[in-house]
Amino acid sequence: MWLAPYASQPDKTRGRRHPEQPAPTRSDYQRDRDRIVHSTAFRRLVYKTQVFLNHEGDLFRTRLTHSLEVAQLGRSIARSLGLNEDLVEAIALAHDLGHTPFGHAGQDALNACMAEHGGFEHNLQSLRVVDELEERYPAYDGLNLTFETREGVLKHCSRRHAELIEAREPGGVGRRFLDNTQPSLEAQLCNLADEIAYNAHDIDDGVRSGLIALEQFESVPLFVHFRDDTLKEHPQVRGRRLLFDTIRRMLSQQVYDVIDATRAKIAEHMPVTADDARRCPPLVRFSPAMREASTQLKRFLFRELYRHPQVNDTTTRARQVITDLFAAYVAHPADMPAEHAARDDLHRAVADYIAGMTDRFALREHERLTGQRLF
Repeated sequence: MWLAPYASQPDKTRGRRHPEQPAPTRSDYQRDRDRIVHSTAFRRLVYKTQVFLNHEGDLFRTRLTHSLEVAQLGRSIARSLGLNEDLVEAIALAHDLGHTPFGHAGQDALNACMAEHGGFEHNLQSLRVVDELEERYPAYDGLNLTFETREGVLKHCSRRHAELIEAREPGGVGRRFLDNTQPSLEAQLCNLADEIAYNAHDIDDGVRSGLIALEQFESVPLFVHFRDDTLKEHPQVRGRRLLFDTIRRMLSQQVYDVIDATRAKIAEHMPVTADDARRCPPLVRFSPAMREASTQLKRFLFRELYRHPQVNDTTTRARQVITDLFAAYVAHPADMPAEHAARDDLHRAVADYIAGMTDRFALREHERLTGQRLF
């Protein structure tokens, strides 16, 4: 695999928190990817909400399928830019490991419950999962991933939390939020691939659900442009085939746009090493025109899908499930597994336990503890 000089070189990793001997047949980033795929938290993603609850339909995206789509898009772009595909894949597969059941509704509810106990944020929780909560190795907690993968997992971080991370790990993954540098180009790429993936599959899932009609996309120039291109070539096509081909063309053009815009920025700033790239402004990007088109699409999805009355109703009930579970476990810790109930930091233990749940397990637990069936 050819790597550009500004890519993350596996033989120059900043290493793991617990030193290990290198593997005979795999790079450090390949090992990270493999550890993530075999983790318990990764398997749970198959039953965690993206937008639609898992039980609402077999073909809607889950956190797992979303992560796979991010990895696919990320690897495709990385190959063209000479970035490290294995690192991109590892970050993409791990970036949502800390997400709660019920998507952002669950995160918001758990953050409200934890308001007086440090709060809750899924990026921080993803790092917590790979650093502490996974229990697979005799010598340490977590997956002991490389600095570069962990850096990419921590996509967002407030200054307060960055200072706490820096105190525990001087010069570590929290440092860039304090000195205003960037993560690796591979981490920047995963952030953008995440956006490309969820915009595209939320269009698909929104139409599949019946909450959005194809006709409503007349106000979205990015969609209309590629729909019209499809109809020029295939005037008779309608329905699902029209939708799929429009999304395919839109995805392809966004990928090409990122490649071209990023190459131009790299040529402008001329980083020589991966650390040089960290000291530059963000280099992985859309062109200004594609950024505006993507923003218009996101506004449309927010208005027509994420705030649709049916989604709002589901969101309200999902928040109630999380809030009730939190109160129940704080009042009666023995209702949790013994390893959670025995911890001194009760509220964080409860948050960790709830965040690790799948949608359907959370619903079963809620019914068991409250006698209510909200879905």
